[in-house]
Formats: sequence, C-alpha cells, structure tokens
Amino acid sequence: MLTAIVIIFVIAYAAIALEHPLKVNKSASALIGAGLLWTIYALSTGDHHLVSEQLNESLMGTAQIVFFLMGAMTIVEVVDAHNGFDVITSRIKTTKLTTLLWLIGIVTFFLSSVLDNLTTTIVMISLIKKLLDKHDDRLFFAGIIVIAANAGGAWSPIGDVTTAMLWIGGQITTLAIMKGVFIASMINMIVPLAITSWFLKGKLVVSPTKIEEHGHRDKTTPFEQNLMFTMGLGILICVPIFKTVTHLPPFMGILFGLGILWLTGELLHSKKDDEDKEHLTLVRALKQIDMASIVFFIGILLAVATLEHTHILTNLAGWLNRVVGREDVIVTIIGMVSAIVDNVPLVAASMGMYSLQQYPTDSFLWEFMAYCAGTGGSILIIGSAAGVAAMGLEKIHFFWYVKRISGLALVGYFGGIAAYIIQFRLFH
Repeated sequence: MLTAIVIIFVIAYAAIALEHPLKVNKSASALIGAGLLWTIYALSTGDHHLVSEQLNESLMGTAQIVFFLMGAMTIVEVVDAHNGFDVITSRIKTTKLTTLLWLIGIVTFFLSSVLDNLTTTIVMISLIKKLLDKHDDRLFFAGIIVIAANAGGAWSPIGDVTTAMLWIGGQITTLAIMKGVFIASMINMIVPLAITSWFLKGKLVVSPTKIEEHGHRDKTTPFEQNLMFTMGLGILICVPIFKTVTHLPPFMGILFGLGILWLTGELLHSKKDDEDKEHLTLVRALKQIDMASIVFFIGILLAVATLEHTHILTNLAGWLNRVVGREDVIVTIIGMVSAIVDNVPLVAASMGMYSLQQYPTDSFLWEFMAYCAGTGGSILIIGSAAGVAAMGLEKIHFFWYVKRISGLALVGYFGGIAAYIIQFRLFH
C-alpha cells in the first residue's frame, strides 16, 4: 500500500509540474491524485470508520484554508472593483523597475508578518497587476513576492501556518522567534532581491493602459475608493487579532469581515441603479475569483494528507534522525523537503517526533525549524500556500519558476541558514 501511495503521489506531482507540456490542467491532476490516494488507502486499510474520521479531519483542515483563501481573494476583488489600489499605485512614481522591485519586496516582507504569507501574496500580486503591463516583468515580481512573503511569515508567530503551529504548541514564544529569526529571514529575502534587481537593471516600468477600466473609474468616487481600500486592508489586518482574542480559526475572521464589507458595499451603493453598481457588488467579486486555483488547492492538500495519515512523513523523519543524526542538517533537509510536500504535515510530524522535554521552548531546533519550514517552500512554486496562490493568479508555469526563481530562493535559503547558525553561536 505504502509503495503504491508514494508512486501515485509522485506521478500526480509530476503531472502538476508538467501541466504546460501535457496540456492537462493542474487542478485535474491534483483531484485525480487525491481521489486515487484516498481510494487505495481506504481499500487497503479496511477500517472504514478510521479512514472516514481521518478524511473528515483532513477535510476540516483543508476547508479552513480554502474558506480563508476564498474570503481573502473576494475582499481583494472588491477593493480592486472600486479601484481601491489606486490609493497606493497613484503614490508610486518610480520609473525604474529595480526600485519598484525593492519597494514591493520590502513591503511584502513586513506585511506578511502582520497578515500572513497567503493573504499578502494575493494582495501584492493584485497590486503589481495595477503597476506593470508586461507579463514577463510581473512573473519575476511574483517570484520575489513568494520569497518575500514566506520569509516575512517565518519570523512572526502569526505570519505563517507552521510558525503559528509551533507558537500554539508552545515550542516557540513571540519575542524569541522575532529576535532569533528576523535577520535570517531578512537575508533570505535580500539575496534573491539583489540578484534579480541586477538582472533587471536599466529596465523601465511599463504601466498598464487604463482604457478598459475607464468606464468603471467614472463610477467610483475618491471616497468610495478610500473607504473600500481602508476597510478591505483593515479586515485582513484584523484577522490575526480576531484569532488571538477569540481563539477561533482565521477563516471565521475572514468570513466575518467579508460579511461586514458586503453590508458596507450594499449600503454605499443602495441609491445607485442596478446597472451602475453591478460591477461593484460582492456577488460579482465572488464570480471573478479564480476557482480553478481553489480546486487545485483542495486536491493537493487532500493528497498530502494521505502521506500524513499513513505515517510516511513520520517514518521519513525517524529515518533522517537515525541516518543523519545532526539537528541542523535534519532541519535543513526538512525545509528543502517542504518545497515538495506541504510544510504543515512536515512540521506536525516533527512536533510529534521531538518532545518539549528533550527540546525545550525556544531551543535551537524549534527556531531553526520555523525558519527552514517557513522559507524552504519558496524553492518550488507548489511548496507553499503563497506559491500556489501566485501560480493561479499569474498563471506561472512550474518549470519557468524552477529555471528563473528556484535558484534564487535556494541561495537565499542557505544564506539565511548561515546567518541563523552564526547568530545562534554568537549569542548562545
């Protein structure tokens, strides 16, 4: 059974990676892979009650992420429909592509620590669509946004799912993780940024034409733009606060905020004709979001869940412990594996494998795990939630990312590792 599961997962993964040459949508490959994996697991196990419980558990985790993704994407669409991003784009006057790249990278890095890497990626890619006309330029920017968002999420307890897991589990504390991992995360972002800006040196910003949107622009006032932008961003920022105060999962906060934004929109445009307000409504925004990407997300998360329930990941962690032995090397490998397999089950397996008695709160293992698991996913486009979102939003091909961005992410990853180990040895 385990061999069959690994083989099918590898084939499904290869089909996702080869989406462009195969001319088969990655969502179809992910769904077929998930269906086959769960079918084999159910037929081989025989314990239908156990499999149903595990599937329900995986579905609950997947649904939370999907609802959150849908909510965040819809909020961004509503803000965009009201031309809310003009609040930022109208203030960016630079004509140099390299200057814009640094600005976007740094904003993404810090915004990701306050929001989370997934939401930040959605917001920032929506923003560069307003700033850049050339798709090739936007692809490079999207790659840097993925790296910067994952790096920014690694040093904040609310910036990444895995860091939040370690924080909630008691493996790390807020101030310690911020002090311990900030420099490493910053280097993880700066190195790829510096290399990319060298390649883009001398290029100018080509802004998109506004002809398409002109009709819509006449129908939104500056007040409406500012209000919807402020409310949209405010709701996204308040989600981590909502989670901290209520201890409810983030999807509940984003759906609650979506309801508030929906009500505000209805009241704001209540006196307009149906024709004038049709493109501004939240109903239209829901139709505009990329459902194919959301379906892909469901498939890949459910597929990875079988590796977790069959203990393949736990066995891999145990094997690494026996063969490698060294903590720093093991965690580095776990971070690189998270580029292939979702980092959430990898960190969950590691939390189960290493006890707090053996490795107390804020020890080297846990802080280093937060950095590696958080940033290792940038090495491949489907290694992180931010990457998967970017892949759908900008139609990034797997092998384009491997050729152009993976090397940069890898250099940044090892640069951050070196910085963290040096810093740890100096101050401990």
